[in-house]
Amino acid sequence: MQSIILASASPRRAELLTQIGLSFHTRPVDIDETPEAGELPSAYVERLAREKALAGAVDPEWLVLGSDTSVVLGGHILGKPADAAEAEATLRRLSGHTHQVMTAVALASRGRCSTCLVTTDVTFRNLSREEIGAYVASGEPMDKAGSYGIQGLGGIFVKEIRGSYSAVVGLPLQETATLLAQAGYPVWKVWQRSLESHNE
Repeated sequence: MQSIILASASPRRAELLTQIGLSFHTRPVDIDETPEAGELPSAYVERLAREKALAGAVDPEWLVLGSDTSVVLGGHILGKPADAAEAEATLRRLSGHTHQVMTAVALASRGRCSTCLVTTDVTFRNLSREEIGAYVASGEPMDKAGSYGIQGLGGIFVKEIRGSYSAVVGLPLQETATLLAQAGYPVWKVWQRSLESHNE
């Protein structure tokens, strides 16, 4: 079967692909992530996922996965915080409110690129100033869109989630598996081979 390339440096996306039994190579790409004038958050996320996948597709036989995640509140993208003060301000904005996590995944192969956008509603409970301060001091928010990680310490802030949990972490697994299957790489065939190798 074809080689799978993950065009991302995100350890969380790598962990999710490993979770569903895939073997892959990680090849981060460097693209301009500046939003275009008037660009909607959904279009922005999908564009970046597509550009990452296409940038990593240096061999036409590779299956290259690109993905991008944005936290959106009131139509505004909340990116990674520049410093602790910005992380605290973002968490205060998210406190007691529902925001959207938009994650797009793109698969490039043989000159074609297919994309899928997943939007998940995440509701935070009311957060105290003390716990926001403690969370920021932990360092976890500093490399994460929206200044929190649902799979880490920040998981205790989440009151409700409506949609894909894995998409909030960084990669929608069901949609990723569907894109791979459409490209002739059904994930379950990898499981079958793994089982056969154990029985030999």
